[in-house]
Amino acid sequence: MSAVKKSMVVERLRKAQIVEFLSKEKRLDGRDLLDFRPIKIETGIIEKANGSARVQIGNTQVIAGVKIDIGEPFPDTPEKGLLVVNAEVLPLSSAYAEPGPPDEDAIELARVVDRGIRESQMIDLSKLVLIQGKKVYAVFIDVDILDTDGNLFDAVSYATVAALATSTMPKFSIDQNELITQEEESTHLHINCIPVSITLAKIGDEFIIDPTSEEEAVMDTRITFTFDDEGNIRAGQKGLPGTLDFDQVKLAVNIAKTKAKEIRKIIKESIKDAKR
Repeated sequence: MSAVKKSMVVERLRKAQIVEFLSKEKRLDGRDLLDFRPIKIETGIIEKANGSARVQIGNTQVIAGVKIDIGEPFPDTPEKGLLVVNAEVLPLSSAYAEPGPPDEDAIELARVVDRGIRESQMIDLSKLVLIQGKKVYAVFIDVDILDTDGNLFDAVSYATVAALATSTMPKFSIDQNELITQEEESTHLHINCIPVSITLAKIGDEFIIDPTSEEEAVMDTRITFTFDDEGNIRAGQKGLPGTLDFDQVKLAVNIAKTKAKEIRKIIKESIKDAKR
């Protein structure tokens, strides 16, 4: 995330060239405006995690790990389990990334992905309660950014979704004194849908899908939508100061909705034979 900011001054020098290419419906890397780079999704790559996935979109690479344990519910939602998404841009992911706690961009990244998962009802948190108001299942998803080359919002979302969809969770028994004991066997984490995030960047007058770091450095605005299995928008987030009028938002929604169907097939194919 920081890599995009720090390279912006240099990359803006190429904006005129990028805009010229886009006016001819082409991009610097040869893709059409609405083409994704190759997507590769692998699951079950962290042995000790309850679920895990690595996603590569072009040169962008992220890895997600799921840990499910017992926790205490939030005071305002005693009837629901916990879902927490964290994202960290590792220093080795980019020449511009810095060590230290997550910056505001990494925090926004985690929140957008968290909101998409939560609002799509991928996991029914009300079914993760062990003792109402006291003990619940806590689902933690930690995502590390290994290589940064744009479109982290979608890459992190796909890794999170694939990791959750292939997760197992411990089983617990509760006696009359509310004593919780972990059983030997585990069970699958039940999911209701496969939410899909699609991020569009607007450069000049054109929308593009799956922007690279170079394109993100010169984009005027960015908008991310998350769709459920029925194609309903469950979450949305706009970034950067550039504006969008009503017709442009409608166009962005239509583009994203169509692409979400394509990406959902890729995610489903990657998890169908996953070992849990």
